[in-house]
Amino acid sequence: MTHNKKEIAQCARSIVRTSNLSKGDAVAIRGGVHTMELLEEIALECYRKGAMPMILISSDSYTRRVFEEIPASTLATTPKHMVAMAKECDMYIGLEEFDDPSIAERFPRKKLQARQKANLPLHELFSHPKKGKKWLYAGWPTRKAAKHLGIAYSEFRNIVVGGISVPPEQLMKTGRRLGRKFRGASWVHVWDDKGTDFRVKIEGRYLNIDDGVISKQDYDMGDRGANLPAGELFVAPHETVGSGTLFSPITRDRMSDKIVTDAHLSFKSGRLMLEKTTASRNLDALLSSFEQCEAVDRTKFDPVRTTNLAELGIGFNPKIKRAIGYILTDEKVSGTVHVAFGLNKGYGGKSDSTMHWDFVSAPGANIEVERTDGEIVPVMEKGKFL
Repeated sequence: MTHNKKEIAQCARSIVRTSNLSKGDAVAIRGGVHTMELLEEIALECYRKGAMPMILISSDSYTRRVFEEIPASTLATTPKHMVAMAKECDMYIGLEEFDDPSIAERFPRKKLQARQKANLPLHELFSHPKKGKKWLYAGWPTRKAAKHLGIAYSEFRNIVVGGISVPPEQLMKTGRRLGRKFRGASWVHVWDDKGTDFRVKIEGRYLNIDDGVISKQDYDMGDRGANLPAGELFVAPHETVGSGTLFSPITRDRMSDKIVTDAHLSFKSGRLMLEKTTASRNLDALLSSFEQCEAVDRTKFDPVRTTNLAELGIGFNPKIKRAIGYILTDEKVSGTVHVAFGLNKGYGGKSDSTMHWDFVSAPGANIEVERTDGEIVPVMEKGKFL
């Protein structure tokens, strides 16, 4: 099963609609060579809106050779021409980089860290809550990625393309209905029968509805970024408050794309306790990613918030039925809750970091909101919204 022209055109329209472009906007569009047809359709759709697109492209083989053949000292050099381009852009659209994400498992972690450090100026351009550029990251299914995730390509395609196709109006309606439960909220309690049980404080923090459009309201409050597929309610909890445990059945390492399974994460006073973190697969990759990001963060940020609470999110995309290790869609599964650590200053938080990693709970979570007046409001019971 492959993508037909109608499907590609529809996804391109959704991506440009999310971007909410104005006439004359400079747009950088980046993706792997396997996404070329979609890249071109996005660029044409930008032109139709009066925006000025530019396509940037790479390939799996080129990126693999960069990490095999180029020394870390070179990869640590900031690409000043990319920084200059980013400064002049009004919008950055990124598509899934790899046709086969498993190639990243073999990239030397020292070189990944070097590239991450080199890109700190770009990070600042896109994460600043007042001066940051608009950005969008969109998923795209491939047969090799499906094999890497261990699922049928047809299912992967239905999750990603189907998830992108859900109208923003439908997602906004669900998000607003769910958001009413959080009015006057002080604390949120989440638990299930798989090992998740935690409380976080959200009093005074802005509730974000991920409907698939970067609206003027989003832009003005500092939330300049979006993902497709969309479909979650999320908030930046107080970064140094909140404790408990989270069980995440499957996720993907933020630096190497290795699949991590059965992760048990404990946090106290808002900080992830790495020494108590366990996983049945690729625990070393998980720990290394946090440690390496923290090392980079120490060169740039004060305070260092690599392992602090960054996000509490609730998924509600009706087309995404289960978690598969593809975080972009996993966090939108209805009946799940996710917690992220690291960066959150772009959507109402106070932390800057090169890390932002979402860990999605098992389906069937329970949620209660404790309001400032002490009232307890049930929100979700065993994965069903109340």
